[in-house]
Amino acid sequence: PSTSPHSFMLRLLTNTLVKSTAAPAVAAALTRSRFLHLHEHQSQELLASFGVDVPKGKVAENAADVLAIAKSLGGEAVVKAQVHAGGRGKGHFDTGFKGGVHLCSSAEEAAAKAKEMIGHNLITKQTTAEGLPVAKVFVTQKLDVGHEYYFAILNDRSHQGPVIMGSSRGGMDIEAVAEEYPDEIHTVAVDVKQGAKPEDTLKLAQNLGFKNPALAADQFERLYSLFLKTDATMVEINPMVETPKGEVLCADAKLNFDDSAQYRQEDIFKMRDFSQEDSREVAASKWDLNFVGLDGNIGCMVNGAGLAMSTMDIIKLHGGMPANFLDVGGGANETQVKEAFKILTADPNVEAILVNIFGGIMRCDVIARGVINAARDVGIKVPVVVRLNGTNVEQGKELLRESGLKIYSANDLDEAAKLAVSVSKQKA
Repeated sequence: PSTSPHSFMLRLLTNTLVKSTAAPAVAAALTRSRFLHLHEHQSQELLASFGVDVPKGKVAENAADVLAIAKSLGGEAVVKAQVHAGGRGKGHFDTGFKGGVHLCSSAEEAAAKAKEMIGHNLITKQTTAEGLPVAKVFVTQKLDVGHEYYFAILNDRSHQGPVIMGSSRGGMDIEAVAEEYPDEIHTVAVDVKQGAKPEDTLKLAQNLGFKNPALAADQFERLYSLFLKTDATMVEINPMVETPKGEVLCADAKLNFDDSAQYRQEDIFKMRDFSQEDSREVAASKWDLNFVGLDGNIGCMVNGAGLAMSTMDIIKLHGGMPANFLDVGGGANETQVKEAFKILTADPNVEAILVNIFGGIMRCDVIARGVINAARDVGIKVPVVVRLNGTNVEQGKELLRESGLKIYSANDLDEAAKLAVSVSKQKA
């Protein structure tokens, strides 16, 4: 799925990559969080509003507009497909057309390239096999590049606050830089109460080798102001360009924002592009459910991220593969449970569903009624295995027994996982 997920460096610095004993896909479920992602052109507009220098450019939805924009830029232009995924330049379209980023020597060439991109799906190393739809392209001026740098701001758990990081090796995958040239990545921990200190940003600019370090440091401070005031979880500039004339420009930007800040960042969250997201995750978010799609065939409905991870691990241990990570939380009601079942059963790969609920805040009888109503209203056609424990567990089990529906009940998680794997194989 889309993801413009946080980059490798974010995972490296925050130490959030959980190594599950089950499978890499299960570990991936925990590392993924719900963040708002913006398109590049939206990020550039936001940067400019904070006084950050960015290349001239405009977004276009058709080849005719691309032609006009490129002409206004002098003919030479860069045309970039707008999707929430990295690796666009090395990607390909579902039509076979290569590359989601093109340097064009004329306005006519820019329009021709855009025509090949708009309306088609771009497939990169960060998308699914189907790719992501390209509805717009970003047309920018072609820069005279003297040197490319990498710059980012993100929250680092080990420093208990923001960290500014940079490298003189920009314009390439930061993962490769971290692996091959770790000494060329410089970091500055920021005291969130004091903010980015001018002496620290200037020193970072000097360490990175900017010819005009004072100008670069000023851009760093403006980017930190954006990071702080917009409740960003990540500001990533790759590359940050210094021209032969000494100009410092943010040539490409990736910004992510904390979903919890939506109530005070309404203008930013209005930019959300639902076409770039997994439709199941979008549906889940509307009902305050946490969902991540995986590649297996056993749908999981659990309350609590830790219990969900354990459930997926045990499914894998017994020879099955989880189809999703779905956490209904501690306060879900019957309606949310029903909506969760709709999401699970909409996946054609799901051949069995395992419901694993520990009733602490969540009551087992509420879950049982939700399961029963969902089975009747949604018309669940796959086997459902339910394991309940905790508050009102006996009432919950009694409701399931008296429902008259074909719902398998299990007394513990190990039994439930074995049963779910077994019935999924019978369905297959």
